[in-house]
Formats: sequence, C-alpha cells, structure tokens
Amino acid sequence: MEKTNLDFLELVKSRQSDRSFDKIKEVEADKLERIIEAACLAPSACNAQPWHFVVVTDKDITEKIGKATASFGMNKFAKDAPVHILITEESANVTSFIGAKLKDKYFPLIDIGIAAAHIALAAESEGLGSCILGWFDEPEIKKLAGIPSSKRLLLDIVIGYPTKDKRKKIRKNKDKIVSYNKY
Repeated sequence: MEKTNLDFLELVKSRQSDRSFDKIKEVEADKLERIIEAACLAPSACNAQPWHFVVVTDKDITEKIGKATASFGMNKFAKDAPVHILITEESANVTSFIGAKLKDKYFPLIDIGIAAAHIALAAESEGLGSCILGWFDEPEIKKLAGIPSSKRLLLDIVIGYPTKDKRKKIRKNKDKIVSYNKY
C-alpha cells in the first residue's frame, strides 16, 4: 500500500505550542516511551547525538521545575504541565566537532533543535500538547533535576493534555520565504 505525505502534513498542521494543560490527567508511560524513542531517532550531524533527555514526571519535581520555568512572568503555564523533558547538550563526536569548526556552524544546537521537533511532533501524534521553552532559571532546574553544573541545559519541553482548542496557524506567505533554484 502506498503511503502519502498527507498524514505527516496533517500532523504538522495540527501541532501547536500549547500553553494550558490538564493539571490532573497524567501522561501514560507508553506514550512517553514512544515520544522519547522518536527523539532518540532524530538525525544529527555525523550521528553525534549530542543530547541527553531528562524526562521528569514526578509531580513535586514538575511543579518546582514549572515554577523555575515561569521566571520574570514568562511561561506561567509550565507549572501545570505533568511532564518536562529537559534537553542538555552533550559532547559531539570528533567528526561533528571538526566539521563545526571548518564550516563555522555549531551542529549540536542544530541537532538538538531537530530532536526537539521530533518530540513535539511525536507528542502531537499521541494526542498530547507540547511547548518548547528556552526561557527558564537554568541553575535552579539543573539543581532540581540533578543535572551536573558542567552541563548546558538548552530546552525544557513541557508535555500534557491540552485544555484549549487548536488555534488558527498564522504563517508568512510562502512567496516571501520560499524560492526554487535561486534566492
């Protein structure tokens, strides 16, 4: 049976950054496992896989991490998320490191962005909402999650059952952001 891209496009169209989660409904372990598997399968430069995923589901810890994510009035909704997937930057392999130096592109950040997209799309495919966050109290969350101080915590992806309806996506017109064969 031939599979079309429509299923994937529908998934992409339905995914959004959710900012309101059911405080009571827990995310099932099997759904989390599939989401993490999708993250682990994300492509990376020279297969370096320069990431570590800390999956936080303990209610006491998620609430504390949520509060540390809601600093300066930002991300107040994070305290209601039942799951936080914290992504730390890990050492890239030698090939990726050399390529990054030669091409003046820091591949680990690109790779972690790809893994984060896999997490968000996998969450959507499981009927869950997510939001990728980069604004948080890094030292506090590292302390709460036992992340070594020498590691860089780059993202906190909150996951849970959304409580609000889907919003209409607002995107730039394709004519403004896409060209073929030449800029």
